[in-house]
Amino acid sequence: MKPIALEDMLGREHYGAERDAIRRRIIAHKRTRRVTVGDRLSFLFEDRATIWYQTQEMLWVEQITDLDAMREELGVYNELLPGAGEISATLLIEIEDQRGLKEELNRLIGIDEHVTLEVGGERQVRGTFEAGRQTAEKISAVQYVRFPLDQETQRRITAGVPLALAIDHPNYRVRADLPEPVRASLAADLADPAATEQALRKVRDGG
Repeated sequence: MKPIALEDMLGREHYGAERDAIRRRIIAHKRTRRVTVGDRLSFLFEDRATIWYQTQEMLWVEQITDLDAMREELGVYNELLPGAGEISATLLIEIEDQRGLKEELNRLIGIDEHVTLEVGGERQVRGTFEAGRQTAEKISAVQYVRFPLDQETQRRITAGVPLALAIDHPNYRVRADLPEPVRASLAADLADPAATEQALRKVRDGG
């Protein structure tokens, strides 16, 4: 997926004037990219619109205007975009009871070996996680996962087969079908590189 470039970003004054409207549009867009799996995991499938928004918000909140610093932020966030022939997602572990947060988080240590994308009820693609976000003793509530897809699997996804996420961790066994808007959005990403550019323009410009 094409990286976000400096010229894709809005100037601080422009973004500030449009920020509320952009926020409403990204919330709507994320509904076609997010899947809840069980009662404590959610996956946000990343694309150019979601990464652009994260970067733009970081520049706004941190008041970053220096061009070199902006390029550095872009480099960090572009790493979250899916590469050729893959789907990528940010996985959030969401635990409401803050009193038992650490204990409940640690119950999911090793989850990086237990996340699968099911394609058409037949093919299973094991997720690969970013290193360094968990150890044998602790785990971060934010994880980054990629699903590498061979050409046949990509073909099946773009043809419209059902998709699901399955977790088979000893302490968390659950499966969720991807809602149709999410499935269609991922299929469009793979079928037409222009689709993710169109999504970015819609979120950024409202067009």
